[in-house]
Amino acid sequence: MPASKAVIKSTHIAALAVLDKLGTDLVAIDLSGQLVLSEVFLIATGQNAPQVSAIADEVERKLHEVGQKPVRRENGAEWILIDYSDLVVHIQSAELRRYYMIDRLWNDCPNIPLNIVAESASNA
Repeated sequence: MPASKAVIKSTHIAALAVLDKLGTDLVAIDLSGQLVLSEVFLIATGQNAPQVSAIADEVERKLHEVGQKPVRRENGAEWILIDYSDLVVHIQSAELRRYYMIDRLWNDCPNIPLNIVAESASNA
């Protein structure tokens, strides 16, 4: 059973927020077929700690606009995790992303096509 339409919609909102703050390397992973608590992981890269923080703030702001509040937010020097229960957003520096390879840990799960580059460009 694929991720719900509501979670995919939230994933797209979060992904657009990442792009608004110039985040890169977005990957959305559908975890709904696994025995995990979340349906989707959205993983993105920021170039440095201030950008990682700015991306996370924008994700929270955009999802708050549609009535969603995170269950929790955890962070380190160059990474932030925002947990919306069914959607978990991971924002990491390029170095930490290469080190932890979260997307490779879940490589047996399907990716969710985001198709947001064209959307964000057409809104400009």
